[in-house]
Formats: sequence, C-alpha cells, structure tokens
Amino acid sequence: MSDVRIDTVTSRSDLKRFIRFPWKVYSGDPNWIPPLLAEMKAKLDRAKNPFFEHAEMELSLARRGEEITGRVAAIVDENHNRVHGEKVVFFGLYESLNDPETAGALLDAVAAWGAAKGMEILRGPMNLSMNDECAFLVEGFDSPPTIMMPYNPRTYPGLMEACGLAKAKDLFAFRMSRDHAVAAKVAAIVERSQKEFPFTLRLADMKHLEREAGTVALVYNSGWEKNWGFVPWTVNEMTHMAKQLKQMADPELVIFAEREGKPAGFALGLPNYNEILRGLNGRLFPFGFFKLLLNRSKIKGMRAAVFGLMPEYRHTGLSYLLYSELEKRAVRRGYEWGELSWQLEDNEAINRFAASIGARLYKRYRIYERRISPAPM
Repeated sequence: MSDVRIDTVTSRSDLKRFIRFPWKVYSGDPNWIPPLLAEMKAKLDRAKNPFFEHAEMELSLARRGEEITGRVAAIVDENHNRVHGEKVVFFGLYESLNDPETAGALLDAVAAWGAAKGMEILRGPMNLSMNDECAFLVEGFDSPPTIMMPYNPRTYPGLMEACGLAKAKDLFAFRMSRDHAVAAKVAAIVERSQKEFPFTLRLADMKHLEREAGTVALVYNSGWEKNWGFVPWTVNEMTHMAKQLKQMADPELVIFAEREGKPAGFALGLPNYNEILRGLNGRLFPFGFFKLLLNRSKIKGMRAAVFGLMPEYRHTGLSYLLYSELEKRAVRRGYEWGELSWQLEDNEAINRFAASIGARLYKRYRIYERRISPAPM
C-alpha cells in the first residue's frame, strides 16, 4: 500500500509550499527558468485571474510523511467542455520527484475530483489552459525554454505512461532561420501577394490596450476556432493578458495587418526574457526589477508567439508578409535568433509555412490523456 498522502491546498502556508516546490525538483538543472513568484501567485488568484470566470480549480500536494514529493492542479474549464462537447478534467502545474507512486497518486486525485463532477477524460498538463503554458517537453532538453514555454525533467513522459496516460497531441517549436536564400524567396512571395491582396501594416497602439486586445481576440478566435483544443479568449482574458504583456512586450514586435480598414491578421513577437529571468531566482524585488531593466537590451532571442489570420486571408500570402515584417523589425532591434512556437503537429498549413521560411523543428511537447469513469450518482 502506498504511503503517499494527497492533501488539498487550503492554507496560505501550503499555497506557498505549492508555489515553491519546483525549486526542489530542478535544483542543479541549468536549463530550468525559475518562475516569478509574484506572477504565479497572481495566476492562481481566483479573484484576479479572469480564467476563473469560466473555470474551477483545486490544488493538491503529495506528501510522504512531512516531505512534499509532488504537486498538481485539477481544472475544469467550462468553456473548453462547451466548445468541444467533451467532459474533460485537466491536470496542470504538475511537478514531482521521479517517483511513480507520487505521480499515480496525484493523477488519481485529479481524476477522482473530475469524476465527482461528471468528467470522463483526464488530460494535461495545462497551466492553466491551452491559451497558457501547456504540454510536457519530450524532445529538446539541451537548451532552456523560451518565454512562456514549458520545461520539465526528462522523467515526466515516462511517469505519465506508467500511470496509464497516452499521447493526445504533440506540439512543435521551430528554430527560425535568417538564411539569405530563404529571405529572397519570402520577399518574392510578399511582393507577388501584395499586388493581388494589398494589406496595410501598423504597430500596436500601446496607449489603447483594451481596444487592441479586442482586435487580437477577434482575429485569434476567428482564425483558430477549428484547431484541436482551441478555447476562445474572452475579452476580459485578452485584456488581462495585454496588461501583463505591456511591461514585457517590444512595441516594434506587435504588428497588425488591415485590409480596407478592417482587421486581417496580427503577429506577436516577445523578447525572450527567460535569458534574464534565469538569474532572478523568481524574485523581482528588491533588486530583480532593476536587473530586468538593466539587462533588457542584452536579450538576443525572440519568440514568435502568435500569427493570427482572419479565415478569409489564409491563402493570400499574409502570413509571409507578417513574418517578413516581424523578422525585419527583430533584426533592427538586435535580436539574433527566434523561435516559432507552438504549433500543432497536424496543422499541416502552419508546419509547411515553417519549413518554407527555413525554420527547423527543434523541440517537441506532448499532451497526455486517459479515460476515467464518472463517479456513481
């Protein structure tokens, strides 16, 4: 019989232990980026995070005696289940020692919590949804993650499989190229497409974030609605995200495309702040914030986080126009490399696009799932 005990997080002291536990898991791992403690507290704050307007969550810690051996969040997202006609309980924020008993106890606890609510599928990790960090890294452990991308020990995929979970979907991250032959080909595509479908490009107006967030939500929700696992952003979520990114975004890397004065698409590039965050050990204060400001100009990487197109402009060359503009601006700003992430493994259009611009697959992530039986009524 297992001696692993699962405790629901109900106290401030246990919440602190929940947030701080990864430091135990990743001690000595040079590729781990410590999360900002204040940011994690805000993410889990049900009163402040608009995700909880349509979702509920329970946090748990695994213990052997007094030693904490793992943590997990159980999540039911009403928006996901409504959009996809599923009954899914997600597990997220998963961390554990390399201990099959701990992994099994944590996942069984999430499954039981979901089954009591009538859920039929256990899936994850989602931190807290597909619109946030999600999936476990399964290939590409030789380098740190880029901003807002996950990282985990090599042992996690094996632990998931030992607990009866199987692959639901893989996600790809591509390393972008600045090959001159590719650049010439992209330029030719842009020139040809602009003659047939002329678009106007503009940068985001950072003084009117709510209005810009509404445009992003419109394009994102329209362009991604048929993707596996897609959940539409609410306006409150998009506005909340925009406010968070305002302090981190490079205004030169937030580009909107319009046609005849109406939104057609957008591209969002984020400076890879992980290059700085890895040295802050999760704390912005008292000195971390100043380190962030002082070292911001030294960031060499950029993550192309989102390319969103209105459905009617998918085959017009607009994706190449946005990529070309984003690359030009990134180079002028001093960025030396970029990541395009993440993309669904079976999104053939975007994966062909990545190959056509010379990007190479260099990291693979996996979402796992298993069936569960709802609790008897």
